Amino acid sequence: MKFTDFTLKPYIQTALRAIRFEKPTPVQEKLIPVILSGRDLVGESMTGSGKTHTFLLPIFQKLEEKEDYVQAVITAPSRELASQIYQAARQLAQHSPEEVRVANYVGGTDKLRQKEKLQVNQPHIVIGTPGRIDDLVRSGDLDIHRATTFVVDEADMTLDMGFLETVDQIASRLPKNVQFLVFSATIPQKLQPFLKKYLNNPVMEQIKSETVIADTIDNWLISTKGQDRNSLIYTITQLMQPYLAMIFVNTKARADELHHYLLSQGLKVAKIHGDIPPRERKRIMSQVKNLDYQYIVATDLAARGIDIEGVSHIINDAIPQDLSFFVHRVGRAGRNGLAGTAITLYQPSDDSDIRELEKMNIHFLPKTIKDGEFQDTYDRDRRVSREKKQEKLDLEMIGLVKKKKKKIKPGYKKKIKWAVDEKRRKTKRIENRAKGRAERKAKRQSF
Repeated sequence: MKFTDFTLKPYIQTALRAIRFEKPTPVQEKLIPVILSGRDLVGESMTGSGKTHTFLLPIFQKLEEKEDYVQAVITAPSRELASQIYQAARQLAQHSPEEVRVANYVGGTDKLRQKEKLQVNQPHIVIGTPGRIDDLVRSGDLDIHRATTFVVDEADMTLDMGFLETVDQIASRLPKNVQFLVFSATIPQKLQPFLKKYLNNPVMEQIKSETVIADTIDNWLISTKGQDRNSLIYTITQLMQPYLAMIFVNTKARADELHHYLLSQGLKVAKIHGDIPPRERKRIMSQVKNLDYQYIVATDLAARGIDIEGVSHIINDAIPQDLSFFVHRVGRAGRNGLAGTAITLYQPSDDSDIRELEKMNIHFLPKTIKDGEFQDTYDRDRRVSREKKQEKLDLEMIGLVKKKKKKIKPGYKKKIKWAVDEKRRKTKRIENRAKGRAERKAKRQSF
């Protein structure tokens, strides 16, 4: 299927050709007709599936450009995400023969100037963060009572960041016949009351993929083996030669530490986390787009709220504390069918988290660094195989003990007793050797 198969306005087709969009993604192919039909929708699909144009194209198709009122409201949980939707909408709008006014209302911008512009005319399409949109609606400057479409993008992130109540306030000011479109990577249970309150017999669509992570991404797992993470990450950067790499960390303090270290190694590296002021963050994003940086150290704010084009590699300094963020991190690479590589560092204590990720149908390829290159290595499950073998031996021992209790000849009974005692002695020796190795290793690392 091609975009030309949709009955879209000529200027929309022109806009799509300008950005070389020819074939719709699975989510676009399935959901655009549903939205055009006017049905309420809950769309669940993985990161990087093309959700933005899935709702923007029908909005522009149904837009009455000559009318002077707000026709669509789109909320996003972060300023960066709102800005990306705004840029995509602007790209479509600039090809319209009639003026299409698209406004972006986010925190950290000049509210007074926005109010002054609203006194002159209302935008056709409103995009922004819930807090700023709600402020402008409450003050009476932004009039949304005639809007025909309301989009809640990244609904699960909206919930996680505590903005759902504000979205609820915005929704309560919309007309009853407004079309609700809710998009999310996941649909948590806590989102259900909101959906039941506002959506009218919605179409529930989950666009599944055979793999949670795009099949264009190589998903590697590298053991730290007690190595210094900073130097290991630097070694990885020197081996992988990325076009643009994002390095994800779990805390702001770790972001500061790793950013400082990589800078000291002479890398062109940016830093993005929640304590970076909005103006500074905007400047950094502009420099990233200009390819002034080759590496970006980021917390999970960036994983969900920022869409950076051209990311070829992802490095996870550690497995995220919230495992659902793993998919969003890795999803930054391999966008639009391009190849990508995700490298996750782990230690033995992460084993249970890795197993949980594998239960989510996420597959890892174990790698190691040897002789100055990445090489395939053994599966970390080899330890499990040893444990199963040990379990089998233990079962044999149980059998010997049971036999010992039976009424059998004294000589055979003595033989069984010796076998049981010998098995216990061997097990004890193995345990003592392992304990000794662990103590010696701990002693070496303390120096």
